Amino acid sequence: MGMFPRSAFGQTVFLVAALLLINQIVSYITVSFYVVKPTIEQVNLILSKQVKTVFIEWEEGVEVSKEASEKFFEITGIEVMTQRQAMREGLAETREYSMLSRSMSEQLNGSARVRISQTDPLVYWVEAPQAPGYWVRVPLTGLQENNLEFLTFYLSSIGFLSVLGGWLFARHLNRPLKALQQAAVKVGVGDFSTKLEEQGSTEVIEVTRAFNQMSRGIAALENDRRLLMAGVSHDLRTPLTRIRLATEMMSDDEDYLREGIIHDIEDMNAIIDQFIEYLRHHKREELALEDLNAIVNEVVEAEQKHHRQISFKENPSISNVPVSTVAIKRVVTNMIENAIRYSDGDIEVETRMSSNKKFAMVVVNDQGPGIPESELETVFEPFKQGDAARGSEGSGLGLAIIKRIVDMHGGRVQLLNRPEGGLSAQIYLPL
Repeated sequence: MGMFPRSAFGQTVFLVAALLLINQIVSYITVSFYVVKPTIEQVNLILSKQVKTVFIEWEEGVEVSKEASEKFFEITGIEVMTQRQAMREGLAETREYSMLSRSMSEQLNGSARVRISQTDPLVYWVEAPQAPGYWVRVPLTGLQENNLEFLTFYLSSIGFLSVLGGWLFARHLNRPLKALQQAAVKVGVGDFSTKLEEQGSTEVIEVTRAFNQMSRGIAALENDRRLLMAGVSHDLRTPLTRIRLATEMMSDDEDYLREGIIHDIEDMNAIIDQFIEYLRHHKREELALEDLNAIVNEVVEAEQKHHRQISFKENPSISNVPVSTVAIKRVVTNMIENAIRYSDGDIEVETRMSSNKKFAMVVVNDQGPGIPESELETVFEPFKQGDAARGSEGSGLGLAIIKRIVDMHGGRVQLLNRPEGGLSAQIYLPL
């Protein structure tokens, strides 16, 4: 079943084409047996009577005047030739037809041979049992080769138009399914703006209606969640500000306590900022061609404030990549800050081209403890952290934000434990 298409469109076209092919074969066989074959047999019968007329003197001993004989040959164009004469006139280039030979043998009551030359006009050659070694040459002016060419053209045209009609029919049937698939991809990246038209067959209309309803429900749920988290984040700002203000008014002998409280407040504000950042990237943004090396280099320069050794190796073959500059800066920043938070050694940042030349890559390598293999996929879930290997700082939204933004770009994120130790965070952005 390797040749059978997997898409609904391809399967429909394949089935329609197969049915049309079977119809063509059946039609060909039917026409051959009930139209062409009887016609050929009728032509063969008429020609056998003409051949009998040619040898009427030999067969029945009837005297035919020379004048009548010449008149007959002149009108019919029939000629009788010896084997040598026939070879000079083109008998060598002819093809023998066993079916016609058997039919002619039955009509002439003896072993006869029939050969046909594909010339213009067609020429019928018959070796009659009445005169072995002699060939009767009968030109067939009514059957020309261009007639056969027209028949071939007609059958080919009918087959092509039938397949084309089947293709258009399948395309019409599968257009709503294609639109449904594209809308589902948009919903998968957070774009709920598409409302599908309810068209097509009854079943497709029902599926489309259910999809539109599901999309509206998910959009409403997403809006409620975003509003709830934004409200909670906003409401937390006010008490944190009051606590910060009260802390600043503490006496000098409580500096140790004040510094701890201020540090906790800054951590909480950072977590709230991550909540807001996660909510912000809920749908696909407009992308523009940007210099990815320049974007990454700008982020690397900004992250030098952490006083860590961060090196950047750019790939000059990567230039214009369709991205949202602000969003990609957020991604690279989160990747570097994760590497800073969970490792102590040098950090390597580089841009690459994927092996299939279809993606631009940004890679951040650290020298930390890495992540257990069983958790490499689950850490992308919101509020999920690789606690066992990398500690429990932060809100657990950093990698979720990265994945949401990269998904919005149609790319993918991959985490790999390096053989020499540490974690390699890689994002793929389609070119």
